Amino acid sequence: MNKNSSSQSGSQYWKRNLYGLGINLAIWFSVSFGCGILWRDWLDIHFPPVGHAPFGFWMAQQGSIIGFVVILIVYSVMMNKLDAKYGFTNKEK
Repeated sequence: MNKNSSSQSGSQYWKRNLYGLGINLAIWFSVSFGCGILWRDWLDIHFPPVGHAPFGFWMAQQGSIIGFVVILIVYSVMMNKLDAKYGFTNKEK
């Protein structure tokens, strides 16, 4: 692989990495700030599986944490696939 091809591949890698990171940050912001603060009154409906608390309160307390953990898992899988595609994997066994 020559230097120009390597730098172009690295540029594409970082472009895709930042795109995925931006999407994940937008989802994280909408779940934590949006559901917890902005849309809390609109989400204040009683949803039986979450107990007696309104859904907006539940999203502000537990839902945003669960959403964040899911985003971490999705980001990890996404980065593993991206690393494998661009040859940044460690094949030691």
